[in-house]
Amino acid sequence: MNFGRHISGQFNVELESIRTHVLTMGGLVEQQLSFAMQALHNDDIELARKVVRDDHKVNAMEVSIDEACTRIIAKRQPTAKDLRLIMAIIKTITDLERIGDVATRIARVAIETPSSKDKLFNVSLEPLCRQAVNMLHQVLDAFARMDVDAAATVYKMDDRIDTEYEAVIRQLMTYMMEDPKNIPQILQVMWSARAIERVGDRCQNICEYIIYFVKGKDIRHLGEQSIDDVLR
Repeated sequence: MNFGRHISGQFNVELESIRTHVLTMGGLVEQQLSFAMQALHNDDIELARKVVRDDHKVNAMEVSIDEACTRIIAKRQPTAKDLRLIMAIIKTITDLERIGDVATRIARVAIETPSSKDKLFNVSLEPLCRQAVNMLHQVLDAFARMDVDAAATVYKMDDRIDTEYEAVIRQLMTYMMEDPKNIPQILQVMWSARAIERVGDRCQNICEYIIYFVKGKDIRHLGEQSIDDVLR
């Protein structure tokens, strides 16, 4: 990726190293979310425990990248597009770390719901989680290429996640009405569904950071139409 010419060639090396570490962190988070979904669907308690154990790796990567960004700001005093890249990276790793927390939460649900009845409730999360994993994969690909067109496409994928989330909630509400004794377990699944739905929102945030870096336009809180306007 071409960051432009700098007096110090080492500056480009440092920027590329940080960006590569972000992609490594993103790959780990995507794996964590996929493993958590598999553990929930297949009743794989050991895989769920692995997801919980590995959460510290995501946290450590966030801290490491954040420190690297701080050093490069202090040492290089970047301006213009370089500074936008650093700011986009700092915000991106925050969203990635929180997606990692969602994976841990799903894994804990898999560990804490041993009965077959509880597993029935959890099944409703699989299509929602699959869409969230796909959206995360696509936004990481857009970030790797800093592709604003791909970012705009991924941004709109959140509508599908929202629709699936609403369907999950309706299904769980039906379970609650059929047997109120199941309400505590169903509420736990509802909270997990909400956490997964938030993955889509965080992927949208990363799309906004990509557009901010490439176009220099802050489109937060402006919606899909603003993305189309910027890219026109």
